This record gives sequence, C-alpha cells and structure tokens, in this order.
Amino acid sequence: MKVNNAEIVISAVKPEQYPDDGLPQIALAGRSNVGKSSFINKMINRKALARTSSKPGKTQLLNFYIINEMLYFVDVPGYGYAKVSKSERAAWGKMIETYIKKGQHLKLVILIVDLRHPPSNDDVMMYDFLKHYNIPTMVVATKADKIPKGKWQKHLKVVKETLEMVKEDPLVLFSSDTGLGKDEAWSTIFRYIGEKGEQ
Repeated sequence: MKVNNAEIVISAVKPEQYPDDGLPQIALAGRSNVGKSSFINKMINRKALARTSSKPGKTQLLNFYIINEMLYFVDVPGYGYAKVSKSERAAWGKMIETYIKKGQHLKLVILIVDLRHPPSNDDVMMYDFLKHYNIPTMVVATKADKIPKGKWQKHLKVVKETLEMVKEDPLVLFSSDTGLGKDEAWSTIFRYIGEKGEQ
C-alpha cells in the first residue's frame, strides 16, 4: 500500500480517549524492544514517526497513528523487560487489557516476535489472552535479516509450536531493515478490515 499520510493523533490512557470515528484499528503488541516502532515506520515508509529506542519500555501509552485517513495503527506498551516498577507494569497491563476487550473498532492484533529466539513466556501469555477473547491475530516474526535464509523455516516452526498457533492465524516473516514481508503484512491487514486497499 502506498502511504501518503500518517500522523499520531492521540496518546490515550482510557477508553473515553480512544478515537471514535469508526475507522478500523490495528493494534501492535510485543515485548519491550522487539521492534514495534521499527515495524510501524517500515510499514508507512517513515524514518521516525514512531519513536524507536534502545531502552525497553519507551511506549507507555496507547499511541494511535492514523494512516491515509482510513485506519489506525495502535502501538501498545511493550511487555516483559521494561525497567519500570511493578505497579506501573500492572497499570500498563490493565490499560492494554481494557483496550483489547473494549476497543470497539479493533479489527486485528499484530503480535510481533523476534524470529531469532523462541517466543517468551510473555509472548505465549499474550497470544493465549488474544485467543481467549477471540481477537483476530497476525503474528509477525521480525529481524529475519539477522538469520540466514536457509534457517527461516526452522525458526518459523519454533514460533508456531511455542505459541501453539491456530491454523487460521497468519504468520508473516518480516524485516524492518530490508522490507521483507511488508506487502504480505499489508494484504493481511486489508483482509481483516474488509478493504482491498491499493497494493
């Protein structure tokens, strides 16, 4: 898809702040520092609309980015290794859970994992949580450029088996450096929001 227009609209904490214009919302989940911001920037051809940081725990709010006036990417706080207090982590967890359960326009959650390592316990918990609430889910295995091509399938198999993925959920191999998987990710998103989009 050709992105002509992308901007951050609001950083929200509670449901009354979520945009309510009826546009579909695609949430991005993943552990701290897995590359959610890099994924967003690659998908929309921007260097730094979503702020990337080597420090885990940078995203502490629900950041809503409007894309081409037709859909939102919602960057949720990373889970796992962020150096924050337990009470702060609990507050983030609650915020994410509230959004996933109450976000009326949520069409798909993209769970981003690092292809180089088996999904963490937190990744497994997040995937189980999404399945428990019947949330449509796409798993994106990023950092594919860091692994020899001949080993991709082996690593993808580990992702599938560790998460115990259901057959219907797409698994996309991705690299925010090379752009691998970008077109596939966009066409999957459009399938879930019921738009053909411009590929």
